Amino acid sequence: MINFHQVHKAYRVSGQDIPALQPCDLQIARGEVFGIIGHSGAGKSTLLRLINRLEEPSGGRIEIDGEDATALDADGLRELRQQIGMIFQHFNLLSSKTVADNVALPLKLAGKLTRNEIDQRVASLLARVGLSDHARKYPAQLSGGQKQRVGIARALATDPKILLCDEATSALDPQTTASVLQLLAEINRELNLTIVLITHEMDVIRRVCDRVAVMDAGVIVEMGPVSQVFLHPKHPTTKRFVQEAEHVDENDQHADFDNVTGRILRLTFQGDATYAPLLGTVARETGVDYSILAGRIDRIKDTPYGQLTLALTGGDTDAALERFAAADVHLEVLR
Repeated sequence: MINFHQVHKAYRVSGQDIPALQPCDLQIARGEVFGIIGHSGAGKSTLLRLINRLEEPSGGRIEIDGEDATALDADGLRELRQQIGMIFQHFNLLSSKTVADNVALPLKLAGKLTRNEIDQRVASLLARVGLSDHARKYPAQLSGGQKQRVGIARALATDPKILLCDEATSALDPQTTASVLQLLAEINRELNLTIVLITHEMDVIRRVCDRVAVMDAGVIVEMGPVSQVFLHPKHPTTKRFVQEAEHVDENDQHADFDNVTGRILRLTFQGDATYAPLLGTVARETGVDYSILAGRIDRIKDTPYGQLTLALTGGDTDAALERFAAADVHLEVLR
């Protein structure tokens, strides 16, 4: 659906070009939820806004659904933007208009539907986001989560192919964030809508995305399926995001390991293997004793996963390692 070919962006400041996005290649498949994560200033907002050309690229080519978006004239760009919805961190609702009028605004600007058709479309959208009873209210009368749902309904008004989410949950509390992410996941499944979202929270990526790109200083430093990037991070920036999401201080953890005897390993389980009684089986077969030093069981989107850090002592440790390696788990020997 979206292809970047050596796309880059620099801003002209005081006569100098300041790079915000280094030349990058990026492919986002139709119907997937693609996350972009990075700290402030990493270039993620610039990358997102290049998709609908709210930012003009300094070079490279952007293809949207097979069409060269960088070659479009003003009329072509207006048509393209009607196929790309966008929701914002701070909602960007018009305070003087009702909820229904905010959602109807893109349809009125497009000028393709009658007033009756617009009213029907708005009613359908508000029902989808659970706000049918709030149509005549004004934004000031809504909670943050309700405002964001209005923003989502407005973004869906023109029946877009792509939905861009610019830090859509960072202004919300954790419970409201979860409900908005659930709504986005439902929209993705039901409409086969391609969603691109940017965030600085790895937990948001874990809950809703299929793939993720990690950005640092205008460069995509790591990219892949969320399960691979989240469970087996390679780049230091990615590792920091994962540690922040899991509230882990890697230095403190390694210091604790200094006082632990035996072999230390980390096991990663996914899918049905998460709930298999592997530890007890291996302990009985090889005679090893194990201590659980750290552990977590959760979900990445719809897939359960688990990670356990173990210390093995006694018995046949090498046989235990072979048994773990042969099972449906990922094994890392830490010491």
